Amino acid sequence: MDSKAKVKSVFDCSLYELNKSHDPEGNLTFIYGNVHVPFPINRVFYSYDIPSGEDRGAHAHKECHQLIIAASGSFEVVLDDGTNKRTVLLNRPFWGLHVPPGIWASEQGFSSGSICLVLASHGYSEEDYIRNYDEFLKYVERQRNNRSIGTIENLLNNK
Repeated sequence: MDSKAKVKSVFDCSLYELNKSHDPEGNLTFIYGNVHVPFPINRVFYSYDIPSGEDRGAHAHKECHQLIIAASGSFEVVLDDGTNKRTVLLNRPFWGLHVPPGIWASEQGFSSGSICLVLASHGYSEEDYIRNYDEFLKYVERQRNNRSIGTIENLLNNK
């Protein structure tokens, strides 16, 4: 998230009901990047065989958007913007939680057999991750302090 970007809040995270096709032989959900989610999809990964009750995630991204889906089972996503916290239960394979950059997210309380599917706007880059919570709080504070309201020249010319 660059200094010109809007500082994100947990209230910017959205729950999407994804398209689903019902069939007696089994249901189907399909997702197109920039159509069903507000970003291009450049990476897909999933976590599975997660011990019941285990926690995962606990990081934020600087640039990457994510759509988190409970493809099987259930778990909670705890969202944190450095000021507010919000917990979202994911327990339907056709619900996707959009987590924009600048939000700390932790996946917690996995039920047995859960699969956490993630669609990401960017490929993997360790530089995009903030893995230490204290560093995340410093990052958020820098973003809040660095919001540009325009160039000095433009501000002086538009008195």
